Amino acid sequence: MWLATGIRMLISDGRVPIGVRLPAERELGTALGLSRTTVTAAYRNLRSEGWSASKLGAGSWTRLPTGVHCGSWVPAPSDDRVIEFAHAAPAAPPEVEAAYAAALEELPAFLPQHGYFPAGLPALRLAIAERYAARGVPTRSDQILVTNGAIHALSITLSTFLRPGDQILVEHPSYPSALDTARSLRARLLPVTLDARSIDEWIAQVSRVLLEVRPAFAYLMPDVQNPTGAYLNACQRQQLARALRRAGCVPIIDETHAELVFDSQVAPPFANFASDCISIGSMSKLFWSGIRVGWLRASADTVQRFAARTVQAIPSQPVVEQLAACHLLGEADHALTALHRQLMGNRDVMIDALHEHLPHWEVTRPVGGLVLWCRLPGAYSTALTAAAGQHGLRLAAGPRFGLGHAFEDRLRLPFACPPDLLRRGVALLARADQDVSGHRGRSIGQGKAHWIPGSVGCSCEPVIQSRCGEDEAVSRNESVR
Repeated sequence: MWLATGIRMLISDGRVPIGVRLPAERELGTALGLSRTTVTAAYRNLRSEGWSASKLGAGSWTRLPTGVHCGSWVPAPSDDRVIEFAHAAPAAPPEVEAAYAAALEELPAFLPQHGYFPAGLPALRLAIAERYAARGVPTRSDQILVTNGAIHALSITLSTFLRPGDQILVEHPSYPSALDTARSLRARLLPVTLDARSIDEWIAQVSRVLLEVRPAFAYLMPDVQNPTGAYLNACQRQQLARALRRAGCVPIIDETHAELVFDSQVAPPFANFASDCISIGSMSKLFWSGIRVGWLRASADTVQRFAARTVQAIPSQPVVEQLAACHLLGEADHALTALHRQLMGNRDVMIDALHEHLPHWEVTRPVGGLVLWCRLPGAYSTALTAAAGQHGLRLAAGPRFGLGHAFEDRLRLPFACPPDLLRRGVALLARADQDVSGHRGRSIGQGKAHWIPGSVGCSCEPVIQSRCGEDEAVSRNESVR
């Protein structure tokens, strides 16, 4: 049932929080032009699957099913029957196995010690610092803090400096987990719409917003932005850094994709233009997401503050993973050459497949990274995501990357899979698109609103979010991960 599927998708994505009341059956039916019987059947379906609970006279409220939850944004276990297009995560290259083997050989030397390295293994901090130096930013090892991935690094940064209610300027769209992290720490997000085709206009708009609002921080991805693929050249970075400096805004620079540029001249790291910036990096996109190693680069004093903050919850990162990361960074140049070649081929395969199967979609070719940001011919991204699941294709709907109801006409498609899976996935996507397009032409019900099954996400989301917002005071910042 499309209505139940759409509501389940909104809860799974975190766009409708957990523990809030759903609209009354009659209210939702009237808003969508549906009979109350249809809404009652949808709510019954949600209750039977564990997505809602109800009590006589008290209405229905949202919940998660018991057991491990694998929603459209929560990574699911590997399944040969499902093609994963929701997450941009390449498979591990051969170097990873060799790095872990070498790490295990070195491990005995550390076993007589306590094993705690609050700021990170000294050898790894030095290797990361040398990597920055090779990219043109002189860096000492005491300017590096090792973290459990990039999002952990962002969480440390914000929890150390952020005060409840502080504003953070963000690109719009942006990385969902980063938005979730900021919201969970009670930050107020200040979105500025980003289009990869008009970066200069975006910088001008950011400059105006910075001077008018003066947010405390800006979370930015100048290196192949996720999901748009926008890439700032040296001049644009200098202009943006100057605007941030004038406004007294501290830039938090996510460099997760900084070394995944293969179709453009590589610009200097943002730290070259903003000495106060806090840079975030990770092994996940360069090698493998299973290596939970990330880092922060900042001034030595700031890193000391970060270390003091993080040791309260996590005294140290795992030693074996850090040893493996040392080996991988030592071979990074060779591994990245192969990865660039692979990703360039994958990107072109997916774009060709989209042109063949979905010629009415608009696709922009990024200069690097792992994803395409596609424009759909209509506002039906959530419905398409739901329909694709019925064909064994897992997607992340466009609104997951923004705030409010934005980006229902967009879809992010990773090209990290092997070419044969990319072709199969796009073929399944075309079938789902055809399913949704077939439904979009038929309205159901006799009310003021004409509900279209294929557009359930964009049609019912505002209604449900508006109603749920009345009960959202406590769980407003809760996210479904």
